[in-house]
Amino acid sequence: MKIALAQLNLTVGDLKGNAAKILAAAGEAKAAGASLLLTPEMSICGYAPEDLVLREDFCAACEAEVNKLAETVTYTTLIVGFPHRVEGDCYNAAAVLQDGKVAAIYHKQKLPNYSVFDEVRTFKAGEAACVFDCDGVRFGLNICGDIWEPGPAELAAAAGAQVLLVPNASPFHVGKRAERRHVVRQRIDAMNIPLVYCNLLGGQDELVFDGASFVMDDKGQLTHHFPAWDEGVFYVELDGAAIVPGMQAAEPALEADIYQALVTGVRDYTDKNGFPSVVLGLSGGIDSALTLAVAVDALGAKRVHAVMMPSEFTASISLELALEMAELLEVKYSEIAIKPIYDMYIEQLAEEFDQLPFDTTEENIQARVRGNLLMALSNKFGHLVLTTGNKSEMAVGYATLYGDMAGGFAALKDIPKTLVYRLANYRNRLSHAIPQRIIDRPPSAELRPNQTDQDSLPPYEILDAIIEGYAEHDLSAAEIVAQGHDAATVRRVIRLVNLAEYKRRQSAPGIRITPRNFGKDRRYPITSRYRPEESMQETAK
Repeated sequence: MKIALAQLNLTVGDLKGNAAKILAAAGEAKAAGASLLLTPEMSICGYAPEDLVLREDFCAACEAEVNKLAETVTYTTLIVGFPHRVEGDCYNAAAVLQDGKVAAIYHKQKLPNYSVFDEVRTFKAGEAACVFDCDGVRFGLNICGDIWEPGPAELAAAAGAQVLLVPNASPFHVGKRAERRHVVRQRIDAMNIPLVYCNLLGGQDELVFDGASFVMDDKGQLTHHFPAWDEGVFYVELDGAAIVPGMQAAEPALEADIYQALVTGVRDYTDKNGFPSVVLGLSGGIDSALTLAVAVDALGAKRVHAVMMPSEFTASISLELALEMAELLEVKYSEIAIKPIYDMYIEQLAEEFDQLPFDTTEENIQARVRGNLLMALSNKFGHLVLTTGNKSEMAVGYATLYGDMAGGFAALKDIPKTLVYRLANYRNRLSHAIPQRIIDRPPSAELRPNQTDQDSLPPYEILDAIIEGYAEHDLSAAEIVAQGHDAATVRRVIRLVNLAEYKRRQSAPGIRITPRNFGKDRRYPITSRYRPEESMQETAK
């Protein structure tokens, strides 16, 4: 027997488009001689549908598409995911389509309610196992989170399942694939039957799904590993209920994995939201350089517009490097000087400022002029504005509201500054895209004379380590100091992270690549008087 896994890039809410993709995959599976096709979690409506599933009309439309597929796909057993509404309750469901009808429906039992997930809010948990026959083999169903806890998998095996099929929408972050395999081995140890894991592909708002579907035999041995980041239909041979080993795609290296996540996220956010092109400010610095490279790799040079907006503080090397990179990647390039606009702002504010000295106010005005120019280009030509700030800057508020934060999507929002450099070097190993002088020069916002980032921030190696400990792992100030960091620096960074919450709440969505991003993963109040850095000082006394 041959079964097929459809590792598809689906779009939330595009019910007919998703059904068409599933139908095409079913036709491909039939031509290959597959008796069964497994699709990802919520394959009819895309994942995550969030509060759309609270709408009766949405759920009814999803079920109608499932019924149409059942009537059409009479030649292959097809597993499709959809929100199933029953007597006012909504379930995260998978339907078994056989012989022109919906033969069975499974309801997900373990609803994740952590990190980026809040399924408890929108779904009711199922209770029963679902086991069905196909070509003499008994298949059981679980859905994604079901295998992360004991119970549902063992229930399926007890009901007679010989092979467990698991449709998934498991979002990518660094290290996630190893976690998936670990939990699958735990379930197999308890069931002693093979498991087939089919994962979603593509970008959905801040989440990216990497595919990387796989199969393990009844001993927990990895028999198949399908490609990460590639859409397609993949096949598994069964000898009775035993898995015949097959494809073992190469595991991407760390930088390659993250870079592909960024490319996927930018491409799908742009395309799925209907933007014809993107525009970004190109400064001659490392962040905008990496963002430009990602955008070109995601969309092609013809859909990318880079704009250099020099001020009186912009170094000549910045102009040279911005032009050099734009020519290297063959994108449309413009230069729009901001000094005349900035001077008009200062003139109009002169009476209010009453000869007060130059400070961050004037720096922010420059950034906001640039933000206005980019948004004007967006409005006129339909571009999506890509912001270029990184996670280190967003963590400590080293960014200007309505200035460099202005835009629709933040490619590097979850990329620490130290990782920005690693990704730039990785991209240059593929082909020369980022001038080496951009990578080598000290980073600067260029908003005042001779400015560098380290005038205001600790060295990025130190800053990123403190941010990771505090924002990603919830370590206390004392615990971070115990790792070898200077206490005063730790207190200062934690204070900046907490004060910048109001800025992050207004920032553009961005691609999640770590287990804890500044988005749905981390939800802190803006108004809060808890000061962990002060608690550390009190403890020290």
